[in-house]
Amino acid sequence: MSQPIIQFGEEFELDLRAFELRRSGRPLRLERIPMEILILLVENRPGLVSREEIAARIWGKDVFVDTDNSINGAIRKIRRVLRDDPDNPRFIGTVTGKGYRFIAPVEGAPPRELPQAAHSGETPRGSTRRPGLMLGGLLLILAAGLAAGYVGWSRGPAGTPPAERRIMLAVLPFDNLTGDPGQDYFSDGLTEEMIGRLGNLAPRQLGVIARTSAMRYKQAGATLDALGRDLKVQYVLEGSVRRDGGRLRITAQLIEVEGQTHLWARQYDREPAGILAIQSEIAQAIADEIQLTFGEARMLPVQAAALSPRAVEAYDHYLKGRHYLNKRTREGFEQAIVEFQRAIARDPVDGRAHAGLADAYALLGTYGYAPQAEVMPRAREAALAALAIDERLAAAHTALALINEFHDRDWAAAEARFRRAQELDPNYVTAHHWYAELLGFQGRFEEALAAIDRARLLDPLSLIIATDRGAILHFARRHDEAIELFRMVLDLEPTFARAHLIVLAYAQQGAFEPALQEVRAWQEIEAGPWPLALAAHVLGQAGRQAEARQALASLEASLHRHKGDDPLPLRAMAYLGMGLHEEAMACLQQSCAESPASLVALKVDPLYDPLRDDPRFADLLGCAGLSP
Repeated sequence: MSQPIIQFGEEFELDLRAFELRRSGRPLRLERIPMEILILLVENRPGLVSREEIAARIWGKDVFVDTDNSINGAIRKIRRVLRDDPDNPRFIGTVTGKGYRFIAPVEGAPPRELPQAAHSGETPRGSTRRPGLMLGGLLLILAAGLAAGYVGWSRGPAGTPPAERRIMLAVLPFDNLTGDPGQDYFSDGLTEEMIGRLGNLAPRQLGVIARTSAMRYKQAGATLDALGRDLKVQYVLEGSVRRDGGRLRITAQLIEVEGQTHLWARQYDREPAGILAIQSEIAQAIADEIQLTFGEARMLPVQAAALSPRAVEAYDHYLKGRHYLNKRTREGFEQAIVEFQRAIARDPVDGRAHAGLADAYALLGTYGYAPQAEVMPRAREAALAALAIDERLAAAHTALALINEFHDRDWAAAEARFRRAQELDPNYVTAHHWYAELLGFQGRFEEALAAIDRARLLDPLSLIIATDRGAILHFARRHDEAIELFRMVLDLEPTFARAHLIVLAYAQQGAFEPALQEVRAWQEIEAGPWPLALAAHVLGQAGRQAEARQALASLEASLHRHKGDDPLPLRAMAYLGMGLHEEAMACLQQSCAESPASLVALKVDPLYDPLRDDPRFADLLGCAGLSP
């Protein structure tokens, strides 16, 4: 039997009873898996410990995890703590392709052989990770973390608890291992579905990072340390999907970020008709323990029944629809409509497909790709159909709120719908994001910033959410803070059009040269009318009227070529910078008659400050449904 304290390398002590490594009496930070491997190597010195033996000791048998990368990472951490050079090692020697051995003399522990069970691939006695107990270990960890936060929440106000007290989970993009890029829609759709299902488990105790941020890690090769830092999550769910003929193979594993510990893993081999059951089983494995700790947590029933062939086809079209919708392009919206309609034709009672169709029509209108009078009634019809099937669909309420805001100009109804969506699903990031925009348009800036920060917690890498936070700060005349956010977005993605609001923020400060530099940078990327409108505006404000008139002429020519952009707001922007207030007012009045949705920011946008004393401005606000 090993002694409780093992000494090596003069200054190091390995305390088995305290599970602690010390240097000259000072405890060193070493996570659980690296510590387990170090103990295994020391106890079996000077013999070789194979990678298979390490995997069996740490994770047990029949666990589908990426043990190679996990072992490599753990060895690196051991060497870093021991200050051991892998090219000239004092402590950990590598036998390439085989395993590792502890090569330093030790005091206090005679060498011993590995248990036979480890050699045979079975889980050795005393292992910290036995397959039969893996799920229990995961659930106890989640329950303990959730219970620690629940006491604090129960004393606070009703509603979503403070963000920093929720356990946060990221669902990474499921890897498409089919070898067919055309199947990306399926793995991406499965990722999005898992985000939705896990987000509905216990939304006031468990936050789930939204799709936009999760998808930025698709094939990115980011380390868990970086992922935890960027997304501020404690747990990560990752997996893969294969489609081999008529069969599906899906793997999923849950990892604790801090210790890079694989807590739970499963592999599923099913017919396509079982896909919804697989999603539910993964979610249920986590939900079970949440239910033990929180009696109020809403459970997700496991849908064990097989789907009909038409329902399987419908689900496939639904996933394709979500895939195209998330492209946020005209072509993507149009193809999403086709796929959602196909899903509905095959399964008319799938509320999610109706809600997706509502989103596609509504966004087609708000992005200016189709007349709102044409697409918004179709969006409303689809959203109401979704709610008739399931009144609790947050996405359907959110789509209706957008219609209320942009098409009906009924701000009170829109706010009520957004609040209802947030109540139904506090993890549905779009409800928080679009609600923040609504509050910002009304001048309720502190509420708007609080709402957009809830969205950023759930989707921390979203460029549009960061940009819209900058827009709210710009509307609130906090231009320095807005410029900082816009700058961050443009550094990450120079083609991100909305972040070029930085031009107007610079112009409000009289910083015309930086504003024109941003315009020129945008013109190098895009030859459309927006950079030209901004150029005319800034040049006019800078007193360079001849150049401004040239930019205005170029804008008119560009508008003639680009029929997809609403010309009235762009002309108004140029006219306002050039001091042509009557011409700008005429454009806005025409917008009121033809496209009032373009006036949603009228109340707060500094762009319109030169017109606010005009008695006609109040009529424009009324056209947009806004109070003076």
